[in-house]
Amino acid sequence: MSSIPLPPEDRALSPYTGWTRAHWEAVADGLLTAALRHAGPEHALIPLPGPRPSISGTRSDALEGFARTFLLAAFRVAGAGGDDPHGFLQRYTEGLAAGTRTPTTDRDLTPRDPVSWLVIGDRNQAMVEAASIALALRITRPWLWDRLDEQVRERTRAWLTGALHHTPVDNNWWLFPLTVGGFLADIAADQDGAARDAVGRGLAKIEQWYLGDGWYTDGRPRAFDHYNGWAFHLYPSLHAHLNGDTRLLDVHGPRLAAHLDGYAHTFGADGSPMHQGRSLTYRFAATAPLWAGALTGHTPLTPGATRRVASGVLRHFVDHGALDEDGLLTLGWHGPHLPLVQEYSGPASPYWASKGFLGLLLPSGHPAWTAVEEPAPVERADAVVPLPRPGWLIQSTAADGIVRLHNHGSDDQPADHVQPDNPLYARLAHSTATGPAFDDTPDNHVGVLVDGELSERGRIRPLGAGDGWAASAHRPRIRGAELPGVTVTSVVLASGVDEVHAHLVTGAGPGTEVRHSGWAAAGTAVEERTDGLSARVVAATADGTRLLSSLENVHGFTAVGTHTLPTGTAYGTVGAVPALRGRTGGGDSLFVAAARLTGAGVGAEPQPDAALHVRVEGTRIRVRRTDGIELEALLAPEAVTVTVRTAR
Repeated sequence: MSSIPLPPEDRALSPYTGWTRAHWEAVADGLLTAALRHAGPEHALIPLPGPRPSISGTRSDALEGFARTFLLAAFRVAGAGGDDPHGFLQRYTEGLAAGTRTPTTDRDLTPRDPVSWLVIGDRNQAMVEAASIALALRITRPWLWDRLDEQVRERTRAWLTGALHHTPVDNNWWLFPLTVGGFLADIAADQDGAARDAVGRGLAKIEQWYLGDGWYTDGRPRAFDHYNGWAFHLYPSLHAHLNGDTRLLDVHGPRLAAHLDGYAHTFGADGSPMHQGRSLTYRFAATAPLWAGALTGHTPLTPGATRRVASGVLRHFVDHGALDEDGLLTLGWHGPHLPLVQEYSGPASPYWASKGFLGLLLPSGHPAWTAVEEPAPVERADAVVPLPRPGWLIQSTAADGIVRLHNHGSDDQPADHVQPDNPLYARLAHSTATGPAFDDTPDNHVGVLVDGELSERGRIRPLGAGDGWAASAHRPRIRGAELPGVTVTSVVLASGVDEVHAHLVTGAGPGTEVRHSGWAAAGTAVEERTDGLSARVVAATADGTRLLSSLENVHGFTAVGTHTLPTGTAYGTVGAVPALRGRTGGGDSLFVAAARLTGAGVGAEPQPDAALHVRVEGTRIRVRRTDGIELEALLAPEAVTVTVRTAR
């Protein structure tokens, strides 16, 4: 639980979370107060404590501390109409004056210079932080920028202008010069047109990555994650809104709404966002696109549903230990968990979560704050939602509030070479109740064994997603090399809490071992059981709930077991994974497994019994759902045909 003092719950206004705007303001104040205790001389840099620095150096990390908390302060003060009883903006005003005095290229803080900001350069972290500073200045302009000393304004303009004349990383980073350019143009500091050009370049660049239906890929051919919401949709729509640019908003507003139509289904009833992709330590930044939809009027969600989902996320992390005993956000998920943290993240990186407070820009009388909370999508009914652009199938169950993401399209692989599988992208599935295992035994994975080594998925080729199904193919890789002539064609058929996974292995020699693993259940303790050709893992969590991961052979597998995860996952210190094993025959070999991930309340036992009827005929799988609908999947090498019809 958090040490931040919170107001009483309001279950009349917020029957699901109990939280109101006052809770958001209290958390913002608590986060800022805790971080500002670590401010350096003249408040120019905020070097936060942490287990390790980022690869960008300690000066860059301290600039992150300033920039990202400044954005939080800006949302807090601008949302209060300039009211700033804690004096937050005064400290950032002092920091602007000191940090821009003598910018430096020295990446690390030294006793000789604990004040100067890092100069913006090609593909350096200062460009990222410039965007947060520019956005903060833009939304607090009447109370900060317009009152600054002219010399400080000139130095700040000069420092920010560096973002317009250097090259960003070729992905969502193009939106950082756009954001800086938007502010500089807003204050009439664009004499040479560089700010206008930066906005135009950024918008043009991301256009090549827009695939439709509200989904962008992040620079690489198939890189889908939370950056869709907290970058690709947030920056253009917010720029258009602040600029009063209705033509631009007419383009990016509908895209945002289309994205939210699927994205809103990825939040668990307990408030957990989907645990997939990089930068998960940004936590409640996942709410930024929800608030952007409400702010711009481009959202499929009602005001009450918007706040219910967003407040659920904020409360989830506050209640689950995201803040340490000093009130600082940690590098991790619920608490510290370095395995999921990328090398570019340092102690202040989690404060990208400040974007989640965008909703404070909505007036206190806005329906998003005054409407009674309504159920989140996961709470309304069981659902299976296909998202063909990223190649995902979203499966949610109302009884336990868990959302599962079946991944048949996102691999985060570069265009020109294939890297080792990233557990946060390469898994067959992700969820709001589990994290991937970073140990030697991968969860939610299918692979072949060659000389004792398990293959990776590598590049994933999506084969489609539709009503209750998603499919893909990949060419297994070991030590970076494709296995000659071997392909794995996969499909998932889902309904309610049940999943059926089928894999057609072609080109592998007779007797090649094939492994399929299930969900990694983790908590404070786990029980592992096997029975015939089925395995189950039951994890007990700190709040007394239980989580079941089960896996059962349907066809082709001949052995079963469980694998203990000695370091657990982001959801628990101990964990385990069920897994099935089988061997290929003389030709194409089909393997089919039934899986479940389900939760139960305090003292209850999750129900492991399958509710689907499954038949296998050659390479054809028929699954009859409880609603009488039958899914038929016919697998061929690198091709899957799925038919949906009413069962006879």
